[in-house]
Amino acid sequence: MTALTSLARIEAASLGRAQLIRTVRHVHVSDRPLVFIPLGLAGEPCAPLAALVGDDRSAPRLLVVTSPLNRDERFAFAASLADVVLGYIGSYLAGPEPADNEPYPDAPQVIVPNAGGVAFARLLGRSTRFRPAVGEGAVPAAVPVLGRWLTYLAERSHPSASLILTATGALAAHWATGQSAVEDENLATLLAWIAPPPGLNGADAALIAEDPARCPPAGPATDPGFDRDVLSGRLTAIRDARLIADPAAERRAVTALERELREVLAPTWRLVWQAIDLLRALPEAGHVAGRRKGDRLSFSGYARYLAEGGFPQPRKDAAVDAARRLVRLESDQQRLEAQMAYDDPLVMAEYRMTGEAFEGVVTRVEPTRLDESGKKAKLRPWIWVETADEVTAGPGTELRSPARPGQKAVVIDVEPAPEGSTLVTLELQNGMGRGLVPAAGSVPGADDVVCYTTLTLDFQAPPAFPSREDTPWTHGGPPPEYVPTELDRTEAWDGADWAGDAYAAEVLDGGLADQ
Repeated sequence: MTALTSLARIEAASLGRAQLIRTVRHVHVSDRPLVFIPLGLAGEPCAPLAALVGDDRSAPRLLVVTSPLNRDERFAFAASLADVVLGYIGSYLAGPEPADNEPYPDAPQVIVPNAGGVAFARLLGRSTRFRPAVGEGAVPAAVPVLGRWLTYLAERSHPSASLILTATGALAAHWATGQSAVEDENLATLLAWIAPPPGLNGADAALIAEDPARCPPAGPATDPGFDRDVLSGRLTAIRDARLIADPAAERRAVTALERELREVLAPTWRLVWQAIDLLRALPEAGHVAGRRKGDRLSFSGYARYLAEGGFPQPRKDAAVDAARRLVRLESDQQRLEAQMAYDDPLVMAEYRMTGEAFEGVVTRVEPTRLDESGKKAKLRPWIWVETADEVTAGPGTELRSPARPGQKAVVIDVEPAPEGSTLVTLELQNGMGRGLVPAAGSVPGADDVVCYTTLTLDFQAPPAFPSREDTPWTHGGPPPEYVPTELDRTEAWDGADWAGDAYAAEVLDGGLADQ
């Protein structure tokens, strides 16, 4: 958390309303996102209980598992979810395929309520992507395809991508509330601070939103009170009806469970779409479109890989692949931070406070100054900038200005100026045309307000890595080519074997009822 964000949190607590900490929106928000709100059975990793999913806010689809520990019902849930998710993804692959190395015109975007939604998608992908569609243990053909796509999306859940977003993460990146960052993971309280109901301040609205009876948790975990007072009884009623083979009683019990789960999920569905509306209301930052093109390229490449019969993602990367992934993520993060600062003066202000950028007024300009030290004279204007900001850059440091990102400016001198300010002398080295007279507007004028920073948008080539075949022995040596194995085909849903309905009955009668 930066100093400015901390100050914004203090101000939010004082004023009773969240404060904008960005002037523009730094994430892409699709015109047609797929909202996915999963619920899981308490205490069980990725045991699906229900989901509300869809790209139409007025017509969500409810998926319910009436016996969450039953293998067949889990895969039936996955197949139903695949019907929605793969249909949505397929709509972006319709039409003629672009030429090689060209992306599809658009890419999907899945929005989940919070980080737990991404974790659920990752586990669900891990539990389904290796499953066989034929032979022993076969599941519906769409299930392993869903698993691969969910894994792909979850692996791209980082700030520089927008193929999958968390509503809480996107909102908290643009607003500072009067509560802690941990509390910001509660979508209901976060939105209560950002847009409190009339007559309430953010703190009072958040207190109301913490009541699970009014605002059920946004998943994937359910409220323990709901589990104890409602869910346990509904699941037991379904089980008992099946044990006595009473179809009418079973239908009534299933209908009652669906009604209860819809009531639990519906508030979060409305909150996620409210978050989408708030984000859309902010103007999009200049570099968002470029990052979105990267999403489209990635999506298009993976779609082609699957179409060509590509294997599911392995359980873990080989050493070289892991190193490449880490470098790519670090590079993407550094580029994102620079782009956000160039797009947003509030972000740049954070770097001004740390000395990585400064803003000031041009007090003097030599626009036609020439460097005649070589065989051929070069246009090298000097400008003098007076600033009240702290300047940590010394002579020889290369700087850039968001107003002219392609133009290099080198620090010549830094000296004290009257009234505690600092005078920085800069030499401009390019971006002024080919002649010995600068092009119009390419050199700042006297009295212009300018900003310079050590942040750069220049492409940084990744380091050279050995090929897979040359992986050093210290990192395990050359890894074998990944081929799905029998272990992949027979692996339990979440890494443990369940005894089916008998075990489910024990949990429902004992553990779940006691929570």
